[in-house]
Formats: sequence, structure tokens, C-alpha cells
Amino acid sequence: GRHEVWSWRTASKESLCLMWQKVKVQLMLSMSFLTALFWYCRRLYGFLAQLLKRRTNLCIILNLGNLSVLPEVDLLGYSSREWKGETKQAKQMREAYEELFRSCHIKYLRQVRRDNYSVVRAVLFQIFSQGIPFPSWMKERDILKLPEKLLYSQGCNWIQQYSFGPERYTGPNAFGKLRKCMEALKTNWAEISATRDHEERGSMCNTLFSDESKEYKLYEAIKFIMLYEVVEAYEQIKSRDEPVHNLFSLLFARDSSSDPLSFMMNHLNSIGDSICLDQVELFLLGYLLEVKIRVYRLHRFNTEEFQVNYPDEYRREWNEISLLTEDDRYYHIPLFRT
Repeated sequence: GRHEVWSWRTASKESLCLMWQKVKVQLMLSMSFLTALFWYCRRLYGFLAQLLKRRTNLCIILNLGNLSVLPEVDLLGYSSREWKGETKQAKQMREAYEELFRSCHIKYLRQVRRDNYSVVRAVLFQIFSQGIPFPSWMKERDILKLPEKLLYSQGCNWIQQYSFGPERYTGPNAFGKLRKCMEALKTNWAEISATRDHEERGSMCNTLFSDESKEYKLYEAIKFIMLYEVVEAYEQIKSRDEPVHNLFSLLFARDSSSDPLSFMMNHLNSIGDSICLDQVELFLLGYLLEVKIRVYRLHRFNTEEFQVNYPDEYRREWNEISLLTEDDRYYHIPLFRT
């Protein structure tokens, strides 16, 4: 009996050892397979990531000519390239850029296309890229109804003479065209400001500011909002219902913009075509968008006008954006790094 028990135990132990050897071999084969699979997947992931990166870079290169706001470049490198030589102006500009780098912590800039939409583009791009929401008054009123209100409620039939920047368009279809511009502004602003991811928002901005037809609609919408605000202020001044901001007094004090019609004909209609916004209109732009626009005016270096805020009176809760200009005509976007 003992011999049989011992034989049974021995046989069982040998069977278990044999089974373990087989299982061990299978486990080793499986581990080797999983290790090889992991290595293969990792290499494949790296290859696809490189491929995607190259494709993205290629798309950026191909679309670079269409981008109206270029990727960031080194501030001092840009200064040394743009202002070579030893003329008085070149030296002053390099000194101004060095001051921005040293004292203002501006390390990079994004170049903005040099056309007559430059300042509006630079302002709107920053509002969108920072995810700044609609101004408070725009949340309370439907901006899509502003052209209709101006034309029918306030009897401003002369808006048929409105020109759309380089497209010198006038006529009865101005109303419908203005409404499309307002729709483009409202839709894009709402969509981009609702995007919380910074990189995704930046990608949306790059796409939007690479399409001239869409861009121009945004700028013309901003121009029309400026006109609407001027009409509103003018009516308030005439009726003496309530006081208006000082900037409107400055605007109407000009011989070329003594009323809304002359403001449109002599100023707004040419913006985007032959002129940019001037100083008074920059005040108006910041006021109606409810942003503090800080402008670094490099040609005013070493004067009190080197840094100027538009408007100079602003509310504490307003967001701040910054511009950089060398001549009060074309503007770039400075980028801060601490």
C-alpha cells in the first residue's frame, strides 16, 4: 500500500512538473509575443506621430502665405533683421525693441499682415485667441438686428452708401451684405470663445485668419458696430437724454466726422481700402469691444507717448490686449514671457 501511495504521489508530482514546464513555455512565448507587440506598436506610434507632425508642418508651410497673423518670432532677432544700419531711426528702433525686451518682458512677436485692416485684425485676433467673451452690451442685444434697426427704426437710408473696404461696394444690397458680416462675427466669436482648450482655440484662429473672405466679413462687422455706436451717441447728444463718453466729443469735433454720415463717408468707408484706424477710432474700438488696448509706439520711444492705452478710461474688469507699432499704421502682436 505504501508503495502504491508513493508511486501515485510521484506520478502526480511528475505530471504537475510536466504541466508547469509546458505552461512556463507558453507564458514565456506569450510574454515574448507581448513584448514584441508592445515594441512594434510603440515604433508604429512614433512613426505615425512623426508622419502627422511632418504633414502638419507641411500644411503650415503651404498655408503660410495665407496666414494674416504669422507664428511667433524672436523679438530682438526681428529687430536686428528689420532695422539694420547705423541711421538715427534704425538705432532708435533697436533701442526701443531692447527696452521692450528688458523692461516690459516682451520676448516674441507675431507679425500681422501689413494692409489697412492691420489694427482691427491684430485686436480681433487677440480677442479670439485669448477666448475673450462678447462685451456686456453685445450679450444684451442681438447684433444681427443692428443693420435693420439702423436702416428702418432710425431711418438711416444713407447706409446704402457703405463701402466694404477694398470692395468699394455701394447700393441697396448693402443691408443684406452687412447682415452676413454680422452673422460671421457672432458665429465665429461665440464658437471660438466657447473653446476652452488653448491649443484648439489657437488652431481655430489660424484657420479663420487664413481665409480672406471670412476675415473681411469680421472686420466689416466691427466697422459697422463702430458706425452704429456713433449714430447712437449722436442721437443722445441731440436729444440730451444722457451724457456720452468723451471720445464721441473728440470724434464729432473733427471737421471730417461732425456727424455719423460724414464719419462713414470720410473715415469708415476707406478703412481696409486706403487708410487704417486713427487714434480717435482706436479709442472707439477699445470702448465698444470693452477691452483695454495697450499700444507700444516705438517711434515715440523716450516720450510719454511710448505706451498709450485705448481708451484711457476703462473699467477694471475689462480684458487687456497689447499691440506694437512702429508708425501708427501697421501693428504687430507682442508676446510676453516672464
